[in-house]
Formats: sequence, C-alpha cells, structure tokens
Amino acid sequence: MILSRIVLASASPRRFDLLRSLGLAVDVIHSGYEEPALPDLRPAELASRHAAEKLRFALRNGAASGGAPVLAADTVVDLDGVALGKPSDSYEAARMLESLSGRIHEVHTAFALAVPGNAGAVAERETTRVHFFVLQPSEIAEYVATGEPLDKAGAYGIQGRAASLVAGIEGDFYTVMGLPLARVIRALRRLGFALPKPNDSSPSLPTETNAGSSR
Repeated sequence: MILSRIVLASASPRRFDLLRSLGLAVDVIHSGYEEPALPDLRPAELASRHAAEKLRFALRNGAASGGAPVLAADTVVDLDGVALGKPSDSYEAARMLESLSGRIHEVHTAFALAVPGNAGAVAERETTRVHFFVLQPSEIAEYVATGEPLDKAGAYGIQGRAASLVAGIEGDFYTVMGLPLARVIRALRRLGFALPKPNDSSPSLPTETNAGSSR
C-alpha cells in the first residue's frame, strides 16, 4: 500500500521536516503526555518509555480516527548515564554545553509506531555516539545567544549552528536530529506500506491539531 499521510505525535519541526522529505503529508497532533523525569530509568530506557507513552496518549486522544499510521518519538542525550533534556533557560543551556565540551556522549532516539485497526505497535530505539570539540566560553555564549538550544535535548541541534561544535559521530546522523529515519522507513515497510514515488502527486498541506511544544 502506498503511504501518503502519517500522524506525528510530536511538535518537533525536525521530525516534521524529515517525514515531509519522504513525500508524506504530515498531520501533527500534541499527545498530551508531559514527560515526567522518571529518574529510576536509564537514559535509553527513558527515551523508549516516553515514545511509547506519547503514542498511547495520542491514540487515546483520537489520533487514530483518520486511519493513518501514528508515530511518536523521543530523544534523550546521555552523558555518562545522566539524561540531559531540554534546558529550562539560557543558563542551563550553557551549563549543559560546558558539560559536553571535549567529551563523547550518546544520543538515544526511540520511536513507537501504530496503525489503527492493527494489533500492537512497533517500538524501536537507535543510539549514536557524538564527539564534541573543546568549546571556548565565548563559543558557548554565542551559540546560546541564538536561542537555538532552548527547545533541544542536550541544548544543541546538530543540523543547525551547533554543527560547528561536533567533531564527529559514530552512528546515524538522523538519530541525533531526532528521528532514526531509516528504521522508521523499514518499520513502515514491515507494516505493509511503501513510500510515494518521486513522480507521485505532492502531498496535501499538513494539518495540525492540539498544537503543543516540540518533543
């Protein structure tokens, strides 16, 4: 079956853009899940739990009513077993970047995918190791001043101005962006969906309901 539309239970513009790059129309819905800290879980487990709960909340709140597959995801930055979420302000963003300076950390992105009417859901997780350059205080201050870190786990977005902070990665670039795209595509194929061909009609404009904050 050719897939033309997918429901994204996340307001992350990075995930939205990645799905649109596949030729899909994307309906955005806010799941209503508030992402508690859950300190007893390891960072990788936390990403998986959040993704699963976002999907469950979205389905409960009517995301499945249109019949399109529903996708939820969560990204957690893991520094020595400590989960770094989105900073609450510029000061916390600077502190996070200072802690990442010259270090290697892991980025875990989990996703959960369900098709209305089908039993069960697909739940997967990908991990990528990220190497940061040693960052100068002025470099951190300039980046924080852009405002870019404030809605991103670990206080940086690899696809944006923080590209200059990253010395290298081991693994999937898209996982660091917030969605392991290859895994999502393969999961959709296992569920019986094929992506639109390049010459298929362009997807209609996306719709958005229950708008909320990213991730």
